[in-house]
Amino acid sequence: MTARTRLSQAAVEERRQAVLRYVAEHGETRIDDLARHFDVSLMTMHRDLDDLTGRHLLRKERGRAVAFPALTMETATRFRENSALAAKNALCAAVADRIRPGSTVLMEDSTTLFPLVPALAEMDQLHVVTNSVGLAQRLGSAAPAVNVTLLGGHYRGDFNSCTGPTVTRSLSRIRADLALMSATAVLEGRLFHPLNDYVEVKLAMLASAEQALLLVDHSKFGKTATYEYGSVADYHTVITDTGTPDAELAAIRGLEVPVETVEPEEPSP
Repeated sequence: MTARTRLSQAAVEERRQAVLRYVAEHGETRIDDLARHFDVSLMTMHRDLDDLTGRHLLRKERGRAVAFPALTMETATRFRENSALAAKNALCAAVADRIRPGSTVLMEDSTTLFPLVPALAEMDQLHVVTNSVGLAQRLGSAAPAVNVTLLGGHYRGDFNSCTGPTVTRSLSRIRADLALMSATAVLEGRLFHPLNDYVEVKLAMLASAEQALLLVDHSKFGKTATYEYGSVADYHTVITDTGTPDAELAAIRGLEVPVETVEPEEPSP
């Protein structure tokens, strides 16, 4: 029998995210069925599920893996942070050279923007304004030269960020050069979010920035959520990846908004 090639940590995480998506789609799944589906040993699958359980991404119950409710999985930061990482890295790489030293940049709580932190650390006299505690922590650790303003308000633990009137009032007094934002759901150029508090923050950021870029990976397209809050026409450019359906790209161009696509890098084996 030929020994299997040892996977890199990135490839292991990619498999674990695939397991998470599979369980989410089915609601719950027997662990032995998961091992067969992903062609790994039962011991390996238990390790994967123990890791996901430890991060509060799913539950293990009597030989089964059980998903959290759909709304929690769509919105909570712990679910979003490690999803579509290859696409997020490519999106951030595509916008890094558009951020000018000495500028003021608004960055919302989207985990899509987290991979930008190393690039921001290389810039001089940059001022980042954000409602994301997670992003502020990353910048404080990896980019101490960046001036960070954290917008305080009602703290939402699942998002590790702040919303509410205090955040939107603070944004109304700021004039930024650039806003970097994402979206939970996009359908034919229209934008949606499941929680109105975050819609208000997005709209306030758009109103406070000279220019806004929308970074959205392919998994967000073809979907809706409870609150519609405008369209891609509010943005200077949309940056997405090559997995986005052609019909969705055509809808964006139909609104006369430039759209750029980038190729995600596959994780190393």
